[in-house]
Amino acid sequence: MDDNSLKVGSNEMELVDFRIFNDSEDGIYEGIYGINVSKVREIIRVPKLTELPGTPDFIEGIFDLRDIVIPVVNLAKWMGITPPEGREKDFRIVITEFNNVLIGFIVHEAKRIRRINWSDIEPATFASGSGTLEGSKITGVTKIEGDNVLLILDLESVVQDLGLYEPDVDAIPHKLETFSGIALILDDSVTARKIVKDALVKMGFQVVEAIDGKEGLEKLEELHELYGDAVTEHLKLILSDVEMPRMDGFHFAANVKEDGRFKNIPIIFNSSISDHFSEIRGKEAGAEAYLVKFEAGTFYDEVSRVVRAHMK
Repeated sequence: MDDNSLKVGSNEMELVDFRIFNDSEDGIYEGIYGINVSKVREIIRVPKLTELPGTPDFIEGIFDLRDIVIPVVNLAKWMGITPPEGREKDFRIVITEFNNVLIGFIVHEAKRIRRINWSDIEPATFASGSGTLEGSKITGVTKIEGDNVLLILDLESVVQDLGLYEPDVDAIPHKLETFSGIALILDDSVTARKIVKDALVKMGFQVVEAIDGKEGLEKLEELHELYGDAVTEHLKLILSDVEMPRMDGFHFAANVKEDGRFKNIPIIFNSSISDHFSEIRGKEAGAEAYLVKFEAGTFYDEVSRVVRAHMK
């Protein structure tokens, strides 16, 4: 990687800054949103789309991108927004890939790429302010120039709402290997934590939860206070998301692996980001495996493999 690349453990992310304009009675409201660059394949002009009969109106249609059929979601329509007239020439499609699914999102303007430290991103616990998007569809907020607020969109939540992706939570192997001990899971999504917790409980683990890397480090300290130097005999696994406000998974893992008390505890990343570079960064951060959410069979196989390897 060159000097401008994101370094493992830097606690930074890069966002595509895009805009959605709302033509309301009070004037034109400019919504500022962001998508993790790791989830963006490319940004293109809006091509000719083929409509899909019987689908919601916010699904604009499909198009062929180098022999891959891409469904296209109109974010403004999904959010209940009326865009101002005459801006269509600026519309773009952001082609995303996450959970191993390719989806296009129509945005009104793609501005720039921003590098932001996760410590400057706060969890979203409120409505967006535009009156059109619930806080549950936002993973974090951060201030940018001019005291403006950029909202990081929870694309997985959007896509699940649209029915375009459903986590494979029931594909449990017939012969499920069981374990004992504690598993620490980190994820800022309540839904994702529940899916992972249920899977680990079925495997026999007791589960301790954290909402981000900062709280994950706090939970490790609490476990060390409880078990002392024998903590590694009880804590068998750490399973972490990558994208989390305050402290991301890579930075968390780098901290764990630099701490002699915890460095031998295996870490598995469980992320919606499905690009190869993120998998490489995960391994560089010291993780034993990198999983893409959520394929149950692969999840059980990899957790079993990693835990077994550290029991020897």
